[in-house]
Amino acid sequence: MAAPLTVEDLADRIPVSRETQTKLELYEATLRRWNPAINLVARSSLEDPWRRHFLDSLQLLPLIAAEGGSLPRILDLGSGAGFPGLVLAVAGAGELHLVESDRKKIAFLREVARATQTPVTLHNERIEELPPQRADFITARALASAERLLAWSAPHRQAGTVCLFHKGRGAQAELTRLPSSVQDRSELLPSLSDPEARILRIRGPWT
Repeated sequence: MAAPLTVEDLADRIPVSRETQTKLELYEATLRRWNPAINLVARSSLEDPWRRHFLDSLQLLPLIAAEGGSLPRILDLGSGAGFPGLVLAVAGAGELHLVESDRKKIAFLREVARATQTPVTLHNERIEELPPQRADFITARALASAERLLAWSAPHRQAGTVCLFHKGRGAQAELTRLPSSVQDRSELLPSLSDPEARILRIRGPWT
């Protein structure tokens, strides 16, 4: 079993500024303080939070940057404790919109955003009831099947929207259940945080 990552190890894998690193440390401390009360993440995951949550989220940064453009609009579905959406916001990935129906989790996200002085838009509502957001990127982590995620993301996609979904060991099976037209525009990318996980990237054009 690999030794837990430190915040310095994290910065070596995904370069971030010292200011961002300090904000992420504050985020991690807030997560530890709030987790016993509202069960934001599995307690066992806090034995290695920099790998399980922060590296897992930050690995989307180079994928977003590779698409070009400045200050993309990123929609994070089912944000929970803010992975990956709020972490991406702290790292300055773009204009982040986080969707979370649980009021207690929204309170946590608001507190981290306040403490780290991170601009972010919080949507305290069900994904199905969210007005169209016209996102450049749509992200989701440990939320639902790829098929369901595509259905939920449909109102928010533009022609060039890129979907980046964290998937587990069943990623290939999920991919084969998607329409062939979507499979042709999809890739399963290795995860930097878990050798059995994948990042499912689906590009437009969408119709």
